[in-house]
Amino acid sequence: MAGPFYFDHAATTPIRPEVGEAMAPFLGAAFGNPSSTHRWGREARAALDAARERLATCLGARADEVCFTSGGTEADNLAVIGTWRALRKGGRNAVVATTIEHKAVLAAVHQLAKEGGEERLLEVTPSGQVRAEHFDTVVRDDVAIVSVMWVNNEIGAVQDVPRLAGKAKARGVFFHTDAVQAFGKVAIDTARQPVDLLSLSGHKIGAPKGAGAMFIRRGTPIESLFHGGSQDRGRRPGTENVAFAVGLATAAECALREHDAECARLTALRDRLESAIRARVPDIVVHGVGGMRAPHILNVSAPGTDAESMLMALDLAGIAASGGSACQSGSVEPSHVLVALGVPAEIAGAAVRLSLGALTTDAAVARVAEVFPTLVAKARGFAAV
Repeated sequence: MAGPFYFDHAATTPIRPEVGEAMAPFLGAAFGNPSSTHRWGREARAALDAARERLATCLGARADEVCFTSGGTEADNLAVIGTWRALRKGGRNAVVATTIEHKAVLAAVHQLAKEGGEERLLEVTPSGQVRAEHFDTVVRDDVAIVSVMWVNNEIGAVQDVPRLAGKAKARGVFFHTDAVQAFGKVAIDTARQPVDLLSLSGHKIGAPKGAGAMFIRRGTPIESLFHGGSQDRGRRPGTENVAFAVGLATAAECALREHDAECARLTALRDRLESAIRARVPDIVVHGVGGMRAPHILNVSAPGTDAESMLMALDLAGIAASGGSACQSGSVEPSHVLVALGVPAEIAGAAVRLSLGALTTDAAVARVAEVFPTLVAKARGFAAV
């Protein structure tokens, strides 16, 4: 069967043709600096302003509530660190996140603890859902910001972000969500959902790596991480990347337009793949079951195997997958997400993430369904020797 087959869309996605076409002028003749007042600068400024307006429309936001960044990591850091620093002098010294956040959020929270902040981590259920009773206990009026990932990048668990954001707002606490894996997979409308800050990354939806954005609701206090310019109302100083802003807005519009059909397609493919693997590997462990899951992520562990060997074998068979977060590639430590779920170390160490997207076809699913169980059997045979 022809290959190779790409099952690592949660790590990154190919740039969409329409995104490349939209960006092309700003990588060539339309090269102006949007802060310049001459015709080249005015052309760049018009494109940047239009991209901001277009992305805001996709989020149900106002244009001045969109801040372009270099990606999800910068957006997460700006949201968590920037908001906490802006509020700490007013007595709100605590910051809250879940135990299964992306490392971009967890590392930001750890940094604030070094700066004198109080770090609080929310417990989750075995399926990856925030424990409501723990949320009510931890999120008090001394909290500056709470950050809850909308869709987990390793297991696909979907949080009820609108409900949690509403509970935080009732306590006067600002709420951030890392929506890097959520955009295009769940319904996002900041006009109706009470989130204050929301992070996006372009390369998860067909835009280039290095393109990102953050929604910052009007009235949300935030301190810039950078200094040296007045761009983006001082929230993110530095010359704006016009081409990438245009690309991100284009990709977001495409993802929103295709949302319903693509989610249905990916859900059907994921379920078919999961069922096929279960049929031939009856003791397979599927992580995140029991709660709502995003349609594009399937994370499984075959007892008696290890992720590193399975990933190498899959790669040799022409199948690209990962052991969890792409940011953790090469780590010998078990996934912090699976550890937080209470998964035993030997099962966590066998976890393989298969993530679906634009390149996933019926033939690709059939190939993985054929190869994966065979590789499990071989790995177990080697382990038994």
